[in-house]
Amino acid sequence: MPRCNRARSRARSGDRVAFNGCGVGGSDMSERPVWEREGRDWPNRACSRFVKAAGIRWHVQQAGSGPVLLLVHGTGAATHSWRALLPLLARDFTVVAPDLPGHGFTDMPVPSRLSLPGIAAALDALLHTLGVTPELAVGHSAGAAILARMCLDGSIAPRALVSLNGAMLPLRGLPGHLFAPIARLVVSIPLTRRMFAWQAADRRVVERMLRSTGSTIEPAGVEQYVRIARSPVHAGAALAMMANWDLRPLEHDLPRLRPHLLLITGSNDRTIPPSDSARVQALVPGSELVSLPGLGHLAHEEQPARIAALLHRLAGTSAAA
Repeated sequence: MPRCNRARSRARSGDRVAFNGCGVGGSDMSERPVWEREGRDWPNRACSRFVKAAGIRWHVQQAGSGPVLLLVHGTGAATHSWRALLPLLARDFTVVAPDLPGHGFTDMPVPSRLSLPGIAAALDALLHTLGVTPELAVGHSAGAAILARMCLDGSIAPRALVSLNGAMLPLRGLPGHLFAPIARLVVSIPLTRRMFAWQAADRRVVERMLRSTGSTIEPAGVEQYVRIARSPVHAGAALAMMANWDLRPLEHDLPRLRPHLLLITGSNDRTIPPSDSARVQALVPGSELVSLPGLGHLAHEEQPARIAALLHRLAGTSAAA
């Protein structure tokens, strides 16, 4: 188990910090994941706590010691996505991994705040509350876009930024024009999030969705996805992110990205085309691209030790530079 840093957080006065074991107060048990139930054996649970920042209550995991490494998951996931990678990194880093707004056990904000700038600003507020300054920032899928936006806006200045199958560019062609409008229409229907959660009650539905990413993960990992996908709040947050997402400004600004960018992509990723990482590499001077043969969109869950080795190599290289 990783070393958990309950005493390391320097929370600002006035912000409430509650450690592992507290419930998600005031919640409707039928609407959102409940810590005592869905979180009863949550991966790395001993490193979990709840922190108030940006007007919402966050679920955050923190472990290890050393330079701060920030992990940001993608749309529809939560901290369970780092279940095997976090302990490996905590041997040499202070690892900080939050559930994004509305995801997992973090409160749902006003849906309009689930835009790229909105989430970036909320995460910045959380980091200030925790009193941590990331030296390395690692984002999966949409998490990579969030971290890139924060770097460009000056809210974080890590030595290196790592994109794990990053979703950093707008969809091309007809899907790019239709995706957000369809998502906005779906979100506007009151029963939509309940419908998605109802479908996710069937484990086979979630298993098919995970297989469609091009990745194969272990049954325990599938079970964590099933638990949170059954929550209408979690499903609603994922849909609201899709409805409010606009990557065109980020694409325009990427050439100004200052931290060293490492793009890690699975060659079997069926969610984000591996060619997108090559396009990002062409946009960002000095960036590096590593392709992992046979791995899909959830490469860090398939082969966490391999990802950890790449991150340790990057940390050594950036420290020397």
